[in-house]
Amino acid sequence: MAATKPPVRSKPAGSQTPFISLWNTYYETTSTRLKTIDAFLVFLMLSGIIQFLYCIMVTNFPFNAFLAGFSSCVGQFVLTASLRAQVNPANRNEFKEVSPERAFADFALGSIVLHFFVYNFLG
Repeated sequence: MAATKPPVRSKPAGSQTPFISLWNTYYETTSTRLKTIDAFLVFLMLSGIIQFLYCIMVTNFPFNAFLAGFSSCVGQFVLTASLRAQVNPANRNEFKEVSPERAFADFALGSIVLHFFVYNFLG
């Protein structure tokens, strides 16, 4: 008696999973500038997660060092997300008076002030 195979269901050529469709649309329509900012946002998020997990699982001995590093990641993430919102061409109607150069200057100044406070918090 020969075993029969179940019928193979093939997906139509145009159907993709939602994640792949979202990734392809993002990759095709997003500018290089925004992709670079997004990569930096992912780096900041992963850096903050690693610091938090290290504090929980290993030690938090110099607790002020943990707080300074973690708050630096969170603060820089907020500043970078604000920069992304201001330089995104889709948001031009909300930020009419802010040029991309002005947005980057605000980002740079905010980053300097943030890291000045973080450095002073370290003691």
